[in-house]
Amino acid sequence: MGRLKWLIILILLVAAFGAGFWFKDDVIKLSENIDTGVKEFQKTEIGSIISETGKEIFTPSPLNVGGESNEVVLLKSKIIAETNAQRIANGLPALVENNILDDAATAKANDMFKNQYFEHISPTGVDPGKLVQNQGYEYIVTGENLILGNFKDEADLVQDWMNSEGHRANILNTRYAEIGVSVVKGTYNGETVWISVQEFGLPMSACTKPSESLKTQIEVQQTELGQLSFSIDEKKKEIDNTNKNSSYYSQMINDYNSMVANYNSFGEQLKNIILQYNNQVNDFNQCVNAK
Repeated sequence: MGRLKWLIILILLVAAFGAGFWFKDDVIKLSENIDTGVKEFQKTEIGSIISETGKEIFTPSPLNVGGESNEVVLLKSKIIAETNAQRIANGLPALVENNILDDAATAKANDMFKNQYFEHISPTGVDPGKLVQNQGYEYIVTGENLILGNFKDEADLVQDWMNSEGHRANILNTRYAEIGVSVVKGTYNGETVWISVQEFGLPMSACTKPSESLKTQIEVQQTELGQLSFSIDEKKKEIDNTNKNSSYYSQMINDYNSMVANYNSFGEQLKNIILQYNNQVNDFNQCVNAK
């Protein structure tokens, strides 16, 4: 009976001892499962914002043709008519007169007489692009022709421009849609002369601009995505430096995987928004280049 008692005790000890080993093995296996459960973090290729076609300004060198002073009176309406006659003769559509460009051309002519200069850029640094913008004309393309001298009539004045390669190219530029002109008589360097100014333009309204609010949204979300990426990297470092048997190790991995999933979802959304914006930019650029 005593032997039987000790045999029973020995069997119970062996059973308990063996169960302990299996319990430890289970812990090891659990840790291995946690370790392999860390999702690989690969940053989403969201793409980049493409650029709009830049604004362009065409400015051939100012043309001083001289000539004797006379009593001829020149009119801007006839200069526009002669300019359009040259375009039509070369297979191009006539330009539409724009009052804002007229005002810019007049402001330019008066400023040159007042400050005694004959250049596209004023002494205060105002170039033709800034000149038309100051008058309220937002442009995709603009250009300016300047001429100084005395002329027989408007056709003579425009022909002098046409005889100059750069000014001819401006008059026949296929990208312009509108024109403004001034012709002013005054004193320049002690001589009585006419100054005529042509302001050409393709207004911004001719092509649909990409959405500024969409661009701003992209910039904000790019910053947020960068911050999320940083947080994920920091969480991974924390996991790597934590004992796998820690009670909170499993939760850390769950948090990390959740952050990665959020990043990927957010990145895909941003990728689609960028694609939408870039399509708008492509349409705008194609419109600009086709004009």
